[in-house]
Amino acid sequence: MALILALETSSTICSVALYQNQEFLALTELQLEKSHSSHTTVIISQLLENCGLTLQDLSAVAVSGGPGSYTGLRIGSAMAKGLCYSLDIPLIEISTLHALAYSLIQVTPNPENYLYCPMLDARRMEVYSCVLNSDLQELLPVSPIILTNKSFEDFTSQNPVIFLGSGADKFQKLIENSSQALFNSKVSLSAKPVGALAYHKYINQQFEDVAYYEPFYLKEVYITASNKS
Repeated sequence: MALILALETSSTICSVALYQNQEFLALTELQLEKSHSSHTTVIISQLLENCGLTLQDLSAVAVSGGPGSYTGLRIGSAMAKGLCYSLDIPLIEISTLHALAYSLIQVTPNPENYLYCPMLDARRMEVYSCVLNSDLQELLPVSPIILTNKSFEDFTSQNPVIFLGSGADKFQKLIENSSQALFNSKVSLSAKPVGALAYHKYINQQFEDVAYYEPFYLKEVYITASNKS
């Protein structure tokens, strides 16, 4: 039996889920900005206690690996690495964008009829995005994209594409007349799909190196010097 703890901290949502193999057991989420560092450990403890389990029962920890908030990703990866190191259990990384798309694919009738374009808002007209089929195969790799009314035209000219995530709204305003571009604003980031996708990696032993693992920031972190004298 594999008991997998899943963490999603790549956005303002602090989300923790628990899976036994592929069976979903429990989920706790806190939608409070800047809550990750102070609340994640508490949420994990309470979730395990509510399920009658302890940290020592865990078989692996899965973490949403990015792209996303630099601060959120750092906190989530540090938390996951600390648990894995202290408990001597494997660390599993799940793409934030893949997990987001998976949430929608699971509830879409005939999901194979569509392509999926999860988008995370990266400010101004930039998004972090990719294009996936219903099997989560990347037709366009994860990358930063400056949106125009021609973005993703190669895909929407041939297939219906569902755009989702925090960056989808601003793209919708650019291509309001495209019948092949569909939008879903109801799907949000969560640890639940992270845990669901983690089991396949667990049984195939697709683990990260706990000592050297870093989140997929996608772009370098830019730190400016203070102007205060």
